Amino acid sequence: MGEQFAIEMRGVRKTFGSVVANKNVDLTLRQGEILSLLGENGSGKTTLMNMLSGIYKPDSGSIFVNGQEVSINSPEDAKKLGIGMVHQHFKLVDVFSAADNIWMGKEKAGLVLKKDRYAAIQEMAKVFGFDIDPEKKVYNMSVSEKQTLEIIKVLYYGAKVIILDEPTAVLTVQEIDKLFAVLRRMKEEGHSIIIITHKLNEVMAISDRVAVLRKGEYITTVDTATTNEQELTEWMVGRKVDLNIDRPTVEKTRPLLEVRDLTIENDEGATAIDGVNFYIRGGEILGVAGIAGCGQKELCEAIAGLRPIKGGQMIHKGENIVGLSPKAILEKGISMSFIPEDRLGMGLSPSLSITDNMLLKNYADSKGIFVDRKRGRADAEQVIRELEVVTPSTETPVRRLSGGNVQKVLLGREIKAGPNVIVTAYPVRGLDIGSSYAIYNILNRQKENGVGVLFVGEDLDVMMALCDKILVLCHGKVMGVVHAHKTTKEELGLMMTGSLDLSEKYEDKPAGFAKDTRFGEQKNEEEA
Repeated sequence: MGEQFAIEMRGVRKTFGSVVANKNVDLTLRQGEILSLLGENGSGKTTLMNMLSGIYKPDSGSIFVNGQEVSINSPEDAKKLGIGMVHQHFKLVDVFSAADNIWMGKEKAGLVLKKDRYAAIQEMAKVFGFDIDPEKKVYNMSVSEKQTLEIIKVLYYGAKVIILDEPTAVLTVQEIDKLFAVLRRMKEEGHSIIIITHKLNEVMAISDRVAVLRKGEYITTVDTATTNEQELTEWMVGRKVDLNIDRPTVEKTRPLLEVRDLTIENDEGATAIDGVNFYIRGGEILGVAGIAGCGQKELCEAIAGLRPIKGGQMIHKGENIVGLSPKAILEKGISMSFIPEDRLGMGLSPSLSITDNMLLKNYADSKGIFVDRKRGRADAEQVIRELEVVTPSTETPVRRLSGGNVQKVLLGREIKAGPNVIVTAYPVRGLDIGSSYAIYNILNRQKENGVGVLFVGEDLDVMMALCDKILVLCHGKVMGVVHAHKTTKEELGLMMTGSLDLSEKYEDKPAGFAKDTRFGEQKNEEEA
């Protein structure tokens, strides 16, 4: 008799119209193990797990739980079988407390809330080492607290199999370490865990085995102890990929844009950026690190001229450009490109073709009532060729492209405008290894051309390898600007949580900030 698995999927297939999301996939999960599910965007990872959690139903194939064949037709069926999934986008009610978010999903919870519900949930949290206040409202929680709540919720419902979709996407180093400690404790208690992730270093750190999917097909499952990041990457993409991120040395220029005492409000009128100072040089990538929601979005939009500024200055060639429209900023001689995190909402028009999206950047410059689509098509063809965009044609609506190809189109359009400053927010979020490294190479080529790049990211390993300097934000304030090759992930994590403040120790000081004590002397050593 063969080994009995906690979960076994045999020949599972799922299609959406003509698109085959999963093609006869086999997958096993052992009792009390952590299995990483790895694959590029569009490889079918989340679809496969959505079938296991009852969101989708397989077209064909079999699913076994503890050796017994089962039919999972809904999330309720999955819950009864002891399977729970923590989605990348949390399923919580903001105005409810932690305890009530858990309680409302309990079978036959009843209309009357039991007074002991807080103590019961607090007690269960302690068993696994969770730190949570059961009475705290969700809208007052950090991202890591919300994730903790989601995990406690599925445990409270009796899940023995836990599926985590990109669980570390917006966590700090310290929060990731804490999560991994909890997962190991859950494993010791007999739980089986599946983690969907793109981060190879985390795969190697936390998992017992790794299952790899490619283009909807099952490739292999290997013991983590007997593999490495390079081998896993080759299985994912089907070819060799250089995992080294270049940081070319470029002669520094004077600051292209200087930000002084910048204060910005968010959409609710609260202070998002509070008295921030920094500058962007030509030929340099300045990273911005911080916990999600600490002001990165508002900062990028304000620099691009898309959000009002409450106070402070943005100086270009000695002139304050605050309050100017993007067009007026361009007329002052600073050509700026903004690549927002919302690619298909703010960056591109999803229903338009690649050609028409190319025209959106400069359509106002057209003479007469007709738009020159011939020029737009030529631009689209050049971007497709140079950035290796995978698309049937220049007339394909961008909504039909994969995430990596959408990002290449957006970057290509903005770069064709010939910017001297690029502001980019989470440019590789959700992208696979191959697409991510293509984006890093594009940004490095712009740096070599003398462009100044503001790079808002979430993967500290990437930021330390790609960026020249890293500015760290905490609750809208600068905790410091450090040289990427001189810092550590642990130091950055402490700064992101406000536990370490290096704001008085700027190592690199631009000319022109003589009256601002936070920047010290008027000239740095290079200019002396």
